[in-house]
Amino acid sequence: MDDPYRNNVNQQMTEPGEYTYHQDGRGNDGYPYQTDYPPQDEDAASDATEGADEDDQMYEGEYQGIPHPDEIKEARRAARMEARRKARLAAQQGEEEENLPEQYEAIMEDCGHGRFQWMLFFVLGLALMADGVDGFVVGFVLPSAEKDMCISNADKGLLGLLVYVAMLVGALVWGGLCDKLGRRKCLIYVLSIDLVFSFLSCFAQGYGFFLFFRFCSGFGIGGSIPIVYTYFTEFLQMDKRGEHLSWLCMFWMLGGLYASFTAWGIIPHYGWGFAIGTEFQIHSWRVFILVCLFPALAALIGIIFMPESPRFLLENARHDEAWMILRRVHDTNWKAKGEPERVFTVTCIKTPQTQEDEFIEIQSETGTAFQRWTVRHVTMLQQVMANLMSLSAPELRLQGLFLVIVWFCLAFSYHGLGVWFPDMIKYMQYEEYESKVRVFHRERVERFHFNFSLVNQVHQEGEYIHDKFANIEIKSVKFEDSLFENCYFEDVSSTNTFFENCTIKNTVFYNTDLWQEKFKECRMENTTFLHPKKGCHLNFKEENDIVIYMVSFLGSLAVLPGNIISALFMDKIGRIRIIGGSMLVSSACTFLLLLSFSQGAVICWQCLFYGVSVAAWNGLEVISVELYPSSKRGTAFGVLNGICKLAAIIASFIFAAFIGITKIIPILMAFAALACGGLVALKLPETREKILS
Repeated sequence: MDDPYRNNVNQQMTEPGEYTYHQDGRGNDGYPYQTDYPPQDEDAASDATEGADEDDQMYEGEYQGIPHPDEIKEARRAARMEARRKARLAAQQGEEEENLPEQYEAIMEDCGHGRFQWMLFFVLGLALMADGVDGFVVGFVLPSAEKDMCISNADKGLLGLLVYVAMLVGALVWGGLCDKLGRRKCLIYVLSIDLVFSFLSCFAQGYGFFLFFRFCSGFGIGGSIPIVYTYFTEFLQMDKRGEHLSWLCMFWMLGGLYASFTAWGIIPHYGWGFAIGTEFQIHSWRVFILVCLFPALAALIGIIFMPESPRFLLENARHDEAWMILRRVHDTNWKAKGEPERVFTVTCIKTPQTQEDEFIEIQSETGTAFQRWTVRHVTMLQQVMANLMSLSAPELRLQGLFLVIVWFCLAFSYHGLGVWFPDMIKYMQYEEYESKVRVFHRERVERFHFNFSLVNQVHQEGEYIHDKFANIEIKSVKFEDSLFENCYFEDVSSTNTFFENCTIKNTVFYNTDLWQEKFKECRMENTTFLHPKKGCHLNFKEENDIVIYMVSFLGSLAVLPGNIISALFMDKIGRIRIIGGSMLVSSACTFLLLLSFSQGAVICWQCLFYGVSVAAWNGLEVISVELYPSSKRGTAFGVLNGICKLAAIIASFIFAAFIGITKIIPILMAFAALACGGLVALKLPETREKILS
C-alpha cells in the first residue's frame, strides 16, 4: 500500500490558520507550517527591498526572534522522518523477536544432535569439573598450609570466606558480561584468570600473597557455572535440553572425585615436594594445587577450538557469523551420521538490532584509541547494569523471587551440611581420642632415656631428674606443675604439646621445636636452647587424616545414582517434580542424622543425602536457563549462582558454630530450608516444552 506521505500532492491553504503540505514532482517532502497571512504575488515586493539580491534579503522577523518558516519546515521534516524510522524499527524488531525463537528451534532440529554437541559437552564439562575441583582445594590444603605458612585460626577462616566471596562476585560479573561480550570469550577469560592465579598460588610463600592469588582465582572460576550452562543450552534443541544438561552436571561430581583422589594420593607424601633454592619450598600440598589445574587447562585448550553461541550472535545482529556456525554444526553432525550430502538449507535468519549496539558503533568511530576504549566499556557496563535491573520487570519478578528462594534454601542446607559432616567426624575423632588419654600424677623419673614417643598423655606434678629425651615425637602431651632438672632434649618434634606452670633447671634443648609458645607461665633457670626449630613446621602424619579424603570421595561418588536418575527422567516427568520431590525427600533424610552416633553412620547418611539432593540441583540449573530470555540468561543465572554462594557463606558459619554443642539445631534448620524450598519449587512454571525465548 502506498505511503500517503510519498504521493505527489500539492495542497494549498484555503483559510487563514490552516496547515499547508506540498510535495514536488521530484519527491522532495514538504512539511506543514501555520500561517496567518494570504499568499502574495511575486511583484508585490517591498519598495525598500526593490533592486536588492534575493540572497541578500533579510527576514523581517529575525529582529523579533521568530524562526524562519524554512527552519520550521526543516525541523518538522527531521522530526517526522525520525518518528517514522522508529516506528518501522519497532514494528520490525517486534516481528523479528517474535519469530526468532521458533526459527532458531527449527534450525537446531534441522542440525540435529550429534558429534558437535558431544564435543562441546566434554569441553564444557571440563570447565565445570574445574569449578568442582576448586570447591575442594582450599579445604584439602588448609591443614598443611596453616602449618607451612603459620596461619592462625582467624586467618584460616578468612581464607575460606574470601574464596567464596570471590566466587560470588565472579558469578555476578561474568554472568552479566557473557550476555554482552559472548559466552565463549568470557569463558576463555574465566579459565585464564583461574589458571594464572592458581599457578601463582602454588609458589606464594607468604600468607598474604597466597590469600590474594586464591581470591583472584575464585573470582575467575566463579563465573564458569553461569557461562557453561548458558553456552551449552543454546546448542540444544528443546527435547534434548533437560537430559543433556543433567548429564553435564555430572562433571561437577567428577571434579570432587578428582580432587579427593589426588589429595589422598599426593598431600600425605612429603617426598613428592621439592625446593627451588633456599627460599621456595614446594611441599606436596603445593604439588596438589598444580595437579588440580589440569581440568581448567584442558578446558581452555578445548574452548579455543569451539565457536561462539549462534543464539548470542543472532541476538546481537551478527547474522553472517551465526549462519556460518549453524552450518558447521549441521555439517559436523550429519557427516558423522553418514549423510554428508545433506545440505544446510537456511538462507536467512531474522536478527533484531538494538539501540545500544548502534550507540557503541557510532561512538567508537570518533576520538582517540583510549576514548574509544572508554566509551565502549563504560557503555557496556551501563548495559550490564540495565540488564541486571530488568530482571525485576513485572513479567519476571514473581518467577525470579521463587527461584531465589529455592536456590537459597537448597544451597543453605546442602553447603551447611557439607560443612557439618566432616566437622562432625573430626569432633567424634577428637572425643574418641580424648577418652583414651592417660594421666600420670606425681611420677618421679630419674636418669631415664626416653627413646619412644609420648602420645595423648597428661603429666601432673611430676619430677624428671637427669633424664634424656632424644629422637622422639611428643604428640598431644601436657606437662602441668612439673619439674625438669638437668635434662637433655635432642631432635624432638612436638604436636599439640605444652608445658604449663613448670620449673625447668639446668636443661638443654638441642634441635627441637620446643620454643617460647610451648611454655606457659614456666620458670626457667640456666636453660639453654641450641639450634631451635622456630616457626611452623609440617607434620604430614599428623595433619593429613585420610578419613577426610575418603569422606569427600564417597560423598562425591554418592551423587552418581541421583545424577543418572535425574538425567533419564528430567524430560519425562518434568523439572518441577524433580526439584520439589528431591528437596522434600532430602528434608526427610535429614532426620536420619539424629541417629548418627558413630563416624560410620555420619558417612552413611551423608552419602544418602547427597545422592537424593543432587536431582534438585540438576533440575534447578535446567529450569534457570530455560525461564529467562537469551539476552538476560547469563545475567540471571549469575545472580542465582551468587545467591547460592551467599547462602553457602551464611550456612558455613551457622552450622560450624553448633559442632560439639548440639546437632538438633543444624538438622532442624536444614529440614526447614529444604521443606520450604521444595514447596516453593512446586509454584515454578514447567519449562520442558518451552522454546528458548
